[in-house]
Amino acid sequence: MTKSNSDKLIPVIQELQEFAFNQVGSMTILRVLGYGLLLLALFDIVETFVPPSFMNPVWEFQTFGAIVERIPVTLIGLALVFYGELQARAKWEFFTVRLLSWLSLLLAIVFIVLIPVGVSNTVRLSKQSYNQINNLSQQQITQAEQVEQRLSQAKPEQIESFLKNQGRSVQASNPQELKEKVLSEVSQAKERIKLQAQANQSTQRLNLLKNSVKWNLGALVTAALFFIFWKTTNWARSK
Repeated sequence: MTKSNSDKLIPVIQELQEFAFNQVGSMTILRVLGYGLLLLALFDIVETFVPPSFMNPVWEFQTFGAIVERIPVTLIGLALVFYGELQARAKWEFFTVRLLSWLSLLLAIVFIVLIPVGVSNTVRLSKQSYNQINNLSQQQITQAEQVEQRLSQAKPEQIESFLKNQGRSVQASNPQELKEKVLSEVSQAKERIKLQAQANQSTQRLNLLKNSVKWNLGALVTAALFFIFWKTTNWARSK
């Protein structure tokens, strides 16, 4: 190689060295950011599980949803940590990325297992919500029936006197008409209670189903992403 050619290559080599140095600096920044996001995600998970209330379907379902909704931070953190594979890593990182690679597989399995648990809790909460609303409406209907029974046995004059004592205006041409009017109002109130209970049950069921579908599908996607991380980080597990 002539001297002139050598002189021409020197700036090129310097540019490549500078580019490589900048690349190492960028990878370091991204990896530090990744480790930071993983720590923040860990803090979130610990906060979500405290205080624990296992075997409580409400707590389990809400905790499941909270984890799924916060998992993107963990995924981004892992992607940043794995960036650049083994290039320009400190010695302690070789063990760390190997551990995180296996942890990705473990988390993929955990989220797959959580899906049937989420479905089971959805069914349990649906039944529980239905029974609670039904029991409350039955209590209200029973109270209305008791009032209806007492009004049926009461004399029209007693009903008129009772309404006046309650400060309600009495608009009826005779006491019997007033009695029939009040009984009609009680009967309408019973129907409103039934309709309201049905509406509440429908709303609760729809909201529960929407959250269940969103969180269970989210868990499935999360499991797939963790598995892809594990599959594509064979370089981290090789000695």
